[in-house]
Amino acid sequence: MDRREFLHLTALGSLGATFVTGCSGGAGGGGGSPGPASSVAPAAPANSSIGPRASTARGRIMLGIDSLEADGFASLRGLRCGLVTHRAGVNGLGLRTVDVLARAPGVKLVKLFGPEHGIDGNAAAEIAIKNAKDARTGLPVYSLYGATRKPTPEMLAGLDAIIIDFQDVGSRSYTYISCMRYVIEACFSLDRPIRVIVLDRPNPLGGEKVDGPFLDRKWRSYVGAYEMPYVHGLTIGEIARWAVATPGVLEMDDAKRRRGALEVIPMRGWTRAMTWDRTGLKWTPTSPRIPTAQAAMGYAMVGLGCQLGDFSHSFGEQMPFRFIKYSRRHATDIIATLGNTVPGLGMEPRTMPDGTQGVYLSITDYPRFRPTAISLHMMRQACIWDSSNPFAKATKSERELFIKHTGSEAFFEDLRTRGAKVDLARWMAQWNTEAENFRARTARFKLYA
Repeated sequence: MDRREFLHLTALGSLGATFVTGCSGGAGGGGGSPGPASSVAPAAPANSSIGPRASTARGRIMLGIDSLEADGFASLRGLRCGLVTHRAGVNGLGLRTVDVLARAPGVKLVKLFGPEHGIDGNAAAEIAIKNAKDARTGLPVYSLYGATRKPTPEMLAGLDAIIIDFQDVGSRSYTYISCMRYVIEACFSLDRPIRVIVLDRPNPLGGEKVDGPFLDRKWRSYVGAYEMPYVHGLTIGEIARWAVATPGVLEMDDAKRRRGALEVIPMRGWTRAMTWDRTGLKWTPTSPRIPTAQAAMGYAMVGLGCQLGDFSHSFGEQMPFRFIKYSRRHATDIIATLGNTVPGLGMEPRTMPDGTQGVYLSITDYPRFRPTAISLHMMRQACIWDSSNPFAKATKSERELFIKHTGSEAFFEDLRTRGAKVDLARWMAQWNTEAENFRARTARFKLYA
């Protein structure tokens, strides 16, 4: 199917873009008190052009970039644009957003920006990346994971708009949503603010799961840029809407936040019940360790549980975040201790060619499943199997990295002092309450049923 046929099948008339100015209103993730009543309403704000909730011909989902193209790139006409994107920034046919915009009529794409892992997605985690040039278009690529993580005024010079097109994985510590926050702050802080346009994409975990530890504000960092549960249940466009409209979410002067302008180009046809496997879309690796949608789901499941102690995930490059093992323990030991701890989670024993034993994690009942629960049980089990308590002997840097990812200093201290006696049920109940509060606070920024 060529692009013209794809767009013909999925075009729906109006674009449904959502415009949000930096108005105040609604409590955010704990920073700043609510301001006066907001002019940003729920899914169809009165001051935006969003139409009825979209559906697509033949059940196809249109990504934000496809919706933009279907409307003839109207939002970008006459603007000098920069694009912040990565390897997974592709349209519904798998074509790079960079190339779609570079040859789009009336669009002036003049600069590219790349996040962690680079614009081509090949760099390993935490590796600094240099500025470069895009081989296909010849456009300059400014690194936002090298000398700076926030675009400088010099990088943004001459631009009217910044377009953001990231495929997120639905977990707070995955850094593309952090990059988005930093870009928004930089654009809004200029004397002449630059408009930010976010091309929306599915949350691969769906939009119904909100789960896990809540981030303490004092521990905000690049692996935790928002006060939210670890599994946030939002699309990247919905996060942007909430961040821009809510005092205290962006790290910037509030008067400057209010001046900024955000536009989100929604998807068409996606619903909150859709995990990635139900979208019909092909997964493009978002980073070297997230090559599949299964790995994206696994990242939410065991990423935290492998931070400290002897639990690890994957076997070489195989089954990242879905195959867990523990040194000197058999698969039967893992199943005996963890197999019945999380409703909706299945464990399959596997022995690798070199004799390594572990279990492959599968989801057997997604409605009952709590994504982060297995990580919490892994932490407690690590304290049982290591009587010296891996949390008690953590170095200063290990402690800080754990808290930055998990989000709760008090939880770390509970693990450090109580070890295997930690009361997981109490913590999970607390975080469930915080998750429901977060769900309520962000409800009016959601774009999809």
